Amino acid sequence: MGSHASGDSALARIAPEPGSLTLGVEFPLDNDWSPAGRAQAAARGRPYGVPDLTHHHELAQAADRLGFSALWLRDVPLWDPAFGDAGQVFDPFPYLGYLAAATERIQLGTAAVALPLRHPLHVAKMAATIDRLSHGRLILGIASGDRPVEYPLLGLDFARRGEAVRESVESMRAAWAEAAEPDPAGSRGLRVLPAPVQSDIPLVMAGHGQQSVQWLAENLGGHFTYHRPASLMRTVAEEWKQACGGAHRPLLTTMLVDLADDRGAAVRPIRFGARLGRDALIDYLDGLRTAGVGHVALNFRPSARPVSEVLQEIAEHVLPHFTARVSGPVAPAR
Repeated sequence: MGSHASGDSALARIAPEPGSLTLGVEFPLDNDWSPAGRAQAAARGRPYGVPDLTHHHELAQAADRLGFSALWLRDVPLWDPAFGDAGQVFDPFPYLGYLAAATERIQLGTAAVALPLRHPLHVAKMAATIDRLSHGRLILGIASGDRPVEYPLLGLDFARRGEAVRESVESMRAAWAEAAEPDPAGSRGLRVLPAPVQSDIPLVMAGHGQQSVQWLAENLGGHFTYHRPASLMRTVAEEWKQACGGAHRPLLTTMLVDLADDRGAAVRPIRFGARLGRDALIDYLDGLRTAGVGHVALNFRPSARPVSEVLQEIAEHVLPHFTARVSGPVAPAR
């Protein structure tokens, strides 16, 4: 059985206790899926699914300053035009290093690294590096990968990805444990450095990763599930709670948000989220909290309004209803 994130971990900071809810944001922090965003992309020659990252630095810093609890990045090694989504374009690990220097308090997460596509010792080293650079703010979301076209191009077996996930988790944890040993005399003599700040970097699975719910609960610190409204999330949350056997291992989810100018606008469901005003958003999120979700990563790609405006409004009027600010390490002043 694997170890789990401790009470002072980055994961515990975004999900401190059962019944609490925190809000993060998911990159690319662009509204390129909106009609206006698509028109701008076409005018600039950007294909659908490739966002504009011109303002990513100031938007990430705004999310940090405004009290959002986490920034989430995806892993899209190869852009497939047929799939139509390049994520945040930048590779997550160097980008996390950049964000570690650009932010101070906000937790930094992957949602998620396609673990079988990378060597586990490379992932262990990159993750430990980010954890050091961010002073212990990393949450390593992992997945098995959902794009079969990537595997043969990298010389890997798509059918074996579930087994590869389990092997990688074991290898990474062993590497972090060995890196923290003061005397390597009893080891094989080779170590992956640096040792992470967190004694065991918190791991969460996005989706199921070709694993059973019980394996996730026994080996990982949390579960990142696909978005569902509260009425459908309750069953997922209850299954997860039972698998965890009473231990607090948070359930996380994402939500696509198109926030209306009218605060009283009613909910209009969209795929993996909703178009709604801020009053309805508060109720919607509270329903997810009541259903058993501990953290929601908001994604503004379908937003008709500028992302900067939406961040500000949610920070001022929505965050105060939940766990708005979470304590944790602060990066030294630069």
